[in-house]
Amino acid sequence: MEKSFFAPVKAWKFLFEKPVTIKVPKEKRKASERYRGFHINDWDKCIGCGTCSKVCPTDAIQMVEVPVLEKKFGEKPQRPSIDYGRCSFCAMCVDICTTGSLQMTREYVHLSSQPEAFIFVPTEKGIKNVENVEIGWIKDEDSELLELERVEMEMIEAEERVKSFIEYVKGYSKEQAIHEAARCVECGICTDRCPEHMDIPEYIKSIWLDDLEEGLRWLYKTNPLSSVCGRVCTHRCEEVCAISNRGEAVAIRWLKRYIVDNVPSEDYMKILNFNPKPKEERIAIVGSGPAGLSAAYFLATMGYKVDIFESLAKPGGVMRYGIPRYRLPDEALDKDIALIQALGVRIFTNTTIGKDIKLEELKEKYDAIFVSTGFTLGRSTGVPGTDHPKVVQALPLLKDIRDYLRGEAPKPEIPETLVVIGGGNVAMDVARSVARLQKMEYGKVNVKLACLERNFEEMPADMEEIIEGKEEGVEFYPGWGPIRIMIEKDEIKGVEFQKCLEVFDSDGKFNPKFDANNKMILQGDMVVEAIGQAPDYSYLPEEIKSKLQFIRGRILTNEYRQTDIPWLFAGGDIVNGPDIIHGVADGYWAARGIDDYLSSKERS
Repeated sequence: MEKSFFAPVKAWKFLFEKPVTIKVPKEKRKASERYRGFHINDWDKCIGCGTCSKVCPTDAIQMVEVPVLEKKFGEKPQRPSIDYGRCSFCAMCVDICTTGSLQMTREYVHLSSQPEAFIFVPTEKGIKNVENVEIGWIKDEDSELLELERVEMEMIEAEERVKSFIEYVKGYSKEQAIHEAARCVECGICTDRCPEHMDIPEYIKSIWLDDLEEGLRWLYKTNPLSSVCGRVCTHRCEEVCAISNRGEAVAIRWLKRYIVDNVPSEDYMKILNFNPKPKEERIAIVGSGPAGLSAAYFLATMGYKVDIFESLAKPGGVMRYGIPRYRLPDEALDKDIALIQALGVRIFTNTTIGKDIKLEELKEKYDAIFVSTGFTLGRSTGVPGTDHPKVVQALPLLKDIRDYLRGEAPKPEIPETLVVIGGGNVAMDVARSVARLQKMEYGKVNVKLACLERNFEEMPADMEEIIEGKEEGVEFYPGWGPIRIMIEKDEIKGVEFQKCLEVFDSDGKFNPKFDANNKMILQGDMVVEAIGQAPDYSYLPEEIKSKLQFIRGRILTNEYRQTDIPWLFAGGDIVNGPDIIHGVADGYWAARGIDDYLSSKERS
């Protein structure tokens, strides 16, 4: 619309009006409700992720270390320092704050002749250190800079996946992976939480840039079992993802899988370009589980000659024989093992240390030994009836199932009704595996799982395992402890339980309490105990065993996984408990320790 010719004349009416004058700082004019003034930061909410610093267009925000802050998982001991000489008050820092701790106030007056006086590390009391500072700009849906919902992973529906052992997680497409990678704010808190300290932001950024070869280099810089961990890692990194404070964590595990699934395995050696200087020393590794394979990989990349001794027919340990095929296909594990063997590592299967070869013989032939024999023995509840042949341990049953599916063993006995005792991931693996066998054999699922933990939140199993198990027909009975196995005419009829009131006492020690008057019976013709595993140290001669220190059945080592015997290193379950990524970390630190030991002039 064209302005009137006389429009300028209309402004003349203000010519003789008295202007509004604010005598700063004696007088103060209240800012509008949406004013973008100085900041406040709730230190209890702030995790020091630095996202505000990264997004600032004027470089006005720097992250500074705060000595009084305790370092915690999921946080950094840092807080944003804001230079108001640079700040443009655009509020982008508030709009992208991953926790909502950073806000803008209606405060705008600050006078000083000193330039440094305009740099503040704001707290919840603002820059004036006053209570109840009035809030100005507040982010809304239109100003939200974070994508809080993750890209949904496609999976085979429960009614279909329970019919077979086919891997049910389909994996991301290129478009989905790039979209999900774009959600990462590159704070690096996930790297701190990961036991192996993988370069997570770096490999996620490689996906966003569609450079999977670079992503592969970042992965195998720290994790030689990336194909495995891209499927079954406990992904503790996602628990501390900055985005998870207000939304869903970035799908770190699935993004790792996307890289390894989309780079041809025959290109790995060329892309990773290993070129170590060969060394003369030889290292023996006992056990080909996560820790053993990891140690072999890192030692081989240093140039050492490495031999692995495995008692079973195939390498991989619990990854091969414990984790069900629908979660971890052999092909994924074989890809990682093939890379390790391509580095010159030799794997001798069907070779039991202590039986086929004595540990003392290994010491004569090798310069150092790393033992990573895992938790291979099951624990029993010890209630009456557990000596019945149809009361079985979890790991042997899972091994029988996997061997059967490979065509290397006969079909295991498939019960029409099964009772599983235990609430961890191994119990879930048993329940979901037998559910599939039942569906294939009888056309229906009849698996009941009972555990001491009183609810799903207390159960040690991953919540996704519980949810997917329920979808597949597994019935859950949390908060019950077994009293006896019910046997009639030498046949199992079920398990009698009593209500568990408390699992741990006030000191946090395992000390369950029960209500003996509140009982129930779960019918079943087979029972599986999945309440934990124990190590088997029968391969250790008494002379060596007597020189080692043990804490709750685990071998005590230093930070480099070196035992009290200088040439003997240990890792994996027997040091830090069952967890694949922790085993990978143990292998890395053991490799460094062995390298230091073999390089030392003091070794004997």
